[in-house]
Amino acid sequence: MKAIRYYGPKDLRLEDIPEPVVGPGQVKVKIAWCGICGTDLHMYQHSISDGPPTATEPHPTSGETLPVGVGHEFSGTIVESGPDVDTSKHAVGQNVAVEPIIGCNKPGCACAESHTRNLCSQFAAIGIHGGGGGLSEYVVVPQELAHILPANVSLEIGALVEPLAVAWRAIKLSHVKAGDKVLILGAGPIGIFVLKVAQIFGATWVGISGRGSKRCALAHKYGASAVYDASTGIDVVAETLKATNGRGADVVVDCAGSQSTLDTALKATRPGGTVMNVAGWTARPTIDMNLMLMKELVLANSIGYAGDHPELIQALADGKFDLDDLEALITRRVGLEEYLEKGLGALLHEKDQHDWAAGGNLKGYKYRPSLRSGHVSEEDL
Repeated sequence: MKAIRYYGPKDLRLEDIPEPVVGPGQVKVKIAWCGICGTDLHMYQHSISDGPPTATEPHPTSGETLPVGVGHEFSGTIVESGPDVDTSKHAVGQNVAVEPIIGCNKPGCACAESHTRNLCSQFAAIGIHGGGGGLSEYVVVPQELAHILPANVSLEIGALVEPLAVAWRAIKLSHVKAGDKVLILGAGPIGIFVLKVAQIFGATWVGISGRGSKRCALAHKYGASAVYDASTGIDVVAETLKATNGRGADVVVDCAGSQSTLDTALKATRPGGTVMNVAGWTARPTIDMNLMLMKELVLANSIGYAGDHPELIQALADGKFDLDDLEALITRRVGLEEYLEKGLGALLHEKDQHDWAAGGNLKGYKYRPSLRSGHVSEEDL
């Protein structure tokens, strides 16, 4: 089969490799659509992480050394089941969205016992640390990570389930409830997903702050109650207080991860409210602990997902999301052989052309190219 594999920074290769062999408790998935996200871009420019896998040191959970498959946001169709698979659920022909995080599952691992493999210190992600990747023709995954897609959810939207699950978990852990007011910092695709999920959880006012008129216009399109273009110098804190009758937001979700957004979050949250961080940080921020103390703020974090896919997919099945809105987040369709030039290349060299383009398309942090004609969207780095 054909597969994109990662050998190291700036070294991705489209190769012909053997198809994976299905094992006990596993299903073999023919890939339909796969995404490129900020993690893939970071891998290409820098490295996978600070540790294994390397060319000589295997990842402790995947057991693989470089090269490894690429692509961790993907959907496809089950084409084969291994021994011990519940074929009444995971039957050949079922469409699935794959949850890529795998924990170490070692005896005594607290994360395995609590079903929070996203917090395991030795977790691996399919398409990053080994286990194949979505930018290939086939992949083999544990049956419990292959989530059946409802009949009304296309394989294209199935490739959006992984980043959508990030937003779902963040809002769930924020305890957003009916009537709450939520401010989102960062108007990239994850910010848009957080907006949609917050509305599903009952938020009656959802403000969003972003940079650039195109991004802000798209946030308006997707139903934000108020949109603040931070690039204009607008005082997001003052505007949020004004919109909430001086009280502040019940929950502020930071999707950007900068000192300025953290400062804004602490000031814009009501006393007793919650600041939820979903961003990765490249620098260590300074936190005003006295401000947090005097307002009794909760500073929480959400990383990835753990057991969130089934309820998210049920929400899709129940029509809680506008599927046309989700489809509109697809920016470009490219073939696997065009991945470097029109996938990563567009992210690296054509950002202006993909910055919230006409028709509601998103900027180039997360493209979703397929093996057929490709599939593209993007997400905040």
